[in-house]
Amino acid sequence: MTLLEARNLKKRFGGVQAVAGVDLEVRAGEVVGLIGPNGAGKTTTFNLIAGALLPDEGSVRFLGRDVTRWPAHRRAHLGIARTFQIPQPLAELSVLENVLVPLARAALRRVLPLGPYRRPERIARARELLVRVGLEAHAEQPAGRLPLGMKKRLEVARALALEPRLLLLDEPLAGLTLREAEGILELIAGLREGIGVVLVEHNVRLALGVCDRAVVMDAGRVIAAGPPEAVKRDPRVIRAYLGEEADA
Repeated sequence: MTLLEARNLKKRFGGVQAVAGVDLEVRAGEVVGLIGPNGAGKTTTFNLIAGALLPDEGSVRFLGRDVTRWPAHRRAHLGIARTFQIPQPLAELSVLENVLVPLARAALRRVLPLGPYRRPERIARARELLVRVGLEAHAEQPAGRLPLGMKKRLEVARALALEPRLLLLDEPLAGLTLREAEGILELIAGLREGIGVVLVEHNVRLALGVCDRAVVMDAGRVIAAGPPEAVKRDPRVIRAYLGEEADA
């Protein structure tokens, strides 16, 4: 099932064409990597999908509906959730409480504040999500005291609490050690079930290891798209990002 269809997205900032005719499609049950170095246009494309920015041209359809001019909160209500490159937890609240907040928001969205997500069930669901992201042992710890790698995991749990159909991950590996990054990639690999995932990432090699499909950008344009192994062999990608050692 196709969740997202973005067509011919364009965005200019002053004299800079940040995104120049990008197409992107995401299906349920797959991780799509939107990859490239700083300045490639991937973050702007990500924000056009999330609704943080509106395109100058092009269209965005989600679940068959035209959401091109919708702001981020309306897209979130329809089932698009995102994380941030710099985690933004509610620092004084516990890790568990940080997940309870979006769970309550999801219940209100369904106009069922006292239905299946009444407080005992919300607590149980929040704990399930913490188990899923590997933070169950830190449930009562203030979120602001978590190290960066755990804050990234909490970002994912908070996004999943909104019960999205499409999850947008904004550079989840940024600032992490290799061991932490590998743990996050393992977590991402387990998110496929029933939802689509868009992974925006600067670290091309690591991102390709978890993606079902990769969309590689350069100077605001898509230069390659397809299965990771094919993308890694694409001469344009090798020249632009991976270097000659990519075939090693």
